[in-house]
Amino acid sequence: MPLIKSISGIRGTIGGKNGENLTPLDVVKFSTAYGLWLKEYNTTDKNSIVIGRDARISGEMVENIVVATLQAMGFSIIKIGLATTPTVEFAVLKEKAAGGIIITASHNPKNWNALKLLNDKGEFLNDQEGKRILKIAETENYKYSTIDEIGDVTCIDNYEDIHIDAILKLHLVDIEKIKNKNFSVAIDCVNSVGGIVIPKLLKKLGVSNIIELYCTPNGDFPHNPEPLPENLKKISKTINEKKADLGFAVDPDVDRLAIICEDGSMFGEEYTLVAVADYVLSKTPGNTVSNLSSTRALKDITEKYGQKYYATAVGEVNVVTKMKEVNAVIGGEGNGGVIYPESHYGRDALVGIALFLSFLAEKNIKVSNLKKSYPQYYISKNKIELDENINMDNILNSLKIKYNDCPTHTTDGLKIEFPQSKEWVHLRKSNTEPIIRIYAESNTEKNAELLAKKIIAEILELQ
Repeated sequence: MPLIKSISGIRGTIGGKNGENLTPLDVVKFSTAYGLWLKEYNTTDKNSIVIGRDARISGEMVENIVVATLQAMGFSIIKIGLATTPTVEFAVLKEKAAGGIIITASHNPKNWNALKLLNDKGEFLNDQEGKRILKIAETENYKYSTIDEIGDVTCIDNYEDIHIDAILKLHLVDIEKIKNKNFSVAIDCVNSVGGIVIPKLLKKLGVSNIIELYCTPNGDFPHNPEPLPENLKKISKTINEKKADLGFAVDPDVDRLAIICEDGSMFGEEYTLVAVADYVLSKTPGNTVSNLSSTRALKDITEKYGQKYYATAVGEVNVVTKMKEVNAVIGGEGNGGVIYPESHYGRDALVGIALFLSFLAEKNIKVSNLKKSYPQYYISKNKIELDENINMDNILNSLKIKYNDCPTHTTDGLKIEFPQSKEWVHLRKSNTEPIIRIYAESNTEKNAELLAKKIIAEILELQ
């Protein structure tokens, strides 16, 4: 499996040849490049780096290599062990660190791992910063500290408690209302760090009846760890059998949140952000942001409150940049990623759970009825492989000309809107292979698929 290098870090499968997989040598190489970049980037006296990891089997091994490498560069390491991605992001801010590394391959299978890189704001790197690190890595002009300059290591084993306590203090988190509802909540934590932190969070929110599925943090994922409907059949069945009020499912590093209704049906990852935004906007009106591939429902909800919605290129860093620019009160991505600036600028399933339960307790309705209260949209996600000799930019330009009477966006590939039907299609080309990804949204699943097929047929005609 090729080693995948991107602006946010490096990921690959464990084992195999150096440069082709995520081997110890590759971990040293990119940890070193990150450390050298921090020394370039850092204009203050910050010298600490927060390191956390999900529960993957390879996590401790990779963590040891990362810590030792950065120590050898003279950095002080704040090692927080098993931790969610949002907890590491939060810790970078709280500790006033120079940066942070999350050792996680997110929703990839257990044989994968990755280094996700953060700046001193606890946020993912932008395109320019990421490319600089990749360039440094390729030069291999590395220099390490002498014996008297080697960095130290501080271990903090309970950072999830510090993170949870901060969430409980958010002004829209209503612990009393949640407690009074006596919710029965099922959770699927895919045997990763969510199994540690989500039961703790729920208990502190006043939820005493917790039905735990796959909460042993051993990295042995019981199913595909991406929280999509096809992977959540067990929790759906359990909710029905146990008559739970709702369910929560997360990915291994707990930055994506999927909600399951009381009847076992999916609330929909796209609607996690929509519901949380509905609650936030009802209390603190302001702008919202999501990426171009996320549901139109967020725009509809935002405009219901008389506020302004903005769309960005796909990628958390792009959403965060726009949120800061327009002073958004809530934002995120349609993959279940909630970004609430009052907490921190990162996707955080824990914040999403606390805000959603507060909203549900206030509304005093079933989760399925809350879902029905929103505009109903469906997204069809597809991809097609093209001949390597085809110029994909020309194809996108041809489609833009063909649909010149429709609103289009070229920030990230090509998005075409059809205002009368409230449909859209978003086409994005891969940077590494001859593939175009096609997302289409409509008011029914059938119509979304028909729109996607129509655009795919037009693309194939242009080859």
